[in-house]
Amino acid sequence: MSYPPQNMTDSPGHLPAFPTELIQIIRSADHILVLTGAGISSESGIPTFRQAQTGLWAQYRPEDLATPEAFHNNPQRVWEWYTWRRDLIKNAKPNPGHDALVKIENRTPNFTLVTQNVDNLHRAAGSRKIIEFRRNKPRAYTLDSPG
Repeated sequence: MSYPPQNMTDSPGHLPAFPTELIQIIRSADHILVLTGAGISSESGIPTFRQAQTGLWAQYRPEDLATPEAFHNNPQRVWEWYTWRRDLIKNAKPNPGHDALVKIENRTPNFTLVTQNVDNLHRAAGSRKIIEFRRNKPRAYTLDSPG
C-alpha cells in the first residue's frame, strides 16, 4: 500500500476515513494479529503512563509509587495510588476502538489480540481471542503473590 492512499472512504460525522485498500486487506485476511497498549484505553478515561504532557509518569515518579521500595517507604501512598487506578479501571467503559476490534475479530477466521493493558476493556467490549501480556488489575496482589 502506498502512502498517501489514492482512494479514501468516509461517512459524514464519523472518524477519519481508512484507505480503501486497507479495508479490503482486512476484509480478505485469513489471519490478523493486533497489538494494543495504553493508547486504546485513553479515550475511555484511563490515562497512559508515558504520554509527554498528560501521562502519569509526567506527573508522578514511578519509583515513588510502583516499586517494592515505594511500598516499604510509604505503603499508604502506594495503596491509595493503586486504589485510584483500580477505581478508574472499574468505572471505565469500552470505547469505539475496542468495539472496532470486536467487529474485526467477528469477521476474521484467525484473529488474535495481544494487549499489555490491564483494564479488561477488550473483554468488556466482547473480544474473546485475547493474550494478556500483563496481569489483569481488578485484583490486588501482595508482594508474596505467585507470579
